[in-house]
Amino acid sequence: MRIFNFDEQLIPLDDWVQTAVDWLVLNYREYFQILKAPVAVSLEGLEWLFSTLPPSVIILLMGFLAWRYAGKRVMTFTVLTFLFVGYLGLWDETMTTLAMVMVSVLICALVGIPLGIMAGRSDRFEMWLRPFLDAMQTTPAFVYLVPVVMLFSIGTVSGILATIVFALPPIIRLTSLGIRQVHPELVEAATAFGATAWQVLRKVQIPLAMPSIMAGLNQTIMMALSMVVIAALIGSGGLGNPVVQGLNTLEIGLATTGGLSIVLLAMVLDRITQGIAKK
Repeated sequence: MRIFNFDEQLIPLDDWVQTAVDWLVLNYREYFQILKAPVAVSLEGLEWLFSTLPPSVIILLMGFLAWRYAGKRVMTFTVLTFLFVGYLGLWDETMTTLAMVMVSVLICALVGIPLGIMAGRSDRFEMWLRPFLDAMQTTPAFVYLVPVVMLFSIGTVSGILATIVFALPPIIRLTSLGIRQVHPELVEAATAFGATAWQVLRKVQIPLAMPSIMAGLNQTIMMALSMVVIAALIGSGGLGNPVVQGLNTLEIGLATTGGLSIVLLAMVLDRITQGIAKK
């Protein structure tokens, strides 16, 4: 006698999810289109800025940032990286990717840091938030590309929204960790001297947690860049396009140039953000 019969599907979860997404698309699609408007405006502004400025100005600006926060070696590496991707013929794609990453990381910081602070100061909120972060980090990116496309249509903005979901958890977790690692005696001392909860947060906890917060921001940048190739599958553009085209046509050279450019750009942003964290 068989106790468990797994030959038939008894839990139609796929049908439930499909019904829920179809219902959202049918009834609330216009609201989701409104939701993506500020993302589109921010992206268009950055893309216009990067396309208007001469490449030499952008290279000098990135080189100055690298020198200011990470030293002469990183400055040299940054300048050579941007010259390299420019001479590869991927300058426009690099600027699109840089704009996408900047918008994604900015939104992740605006959303993730407050959530991380709340999670660091409240055990109950952290316990409630943890399953959602686990799901966001472990769900394959291809899975939520489908509802993103259905709700927001294809394009660069949809790629940014998918990137935000993918890259948000690290900054929340590490911000929460940084707040929790502040020694309780420091908080008690500030409170004993008459500091309010807001003053304790602003003048004690956040400054001491800043290295952890910056580490979370660094990881968010890395995950956003790793999402570029996947987002190119839904028409987001950028450096993911050469990789996807090379995959479709089996042109290993084209895929290599796109992938190498993403790696070099990630290294530049990683070194600069690490330098900012040390400063």
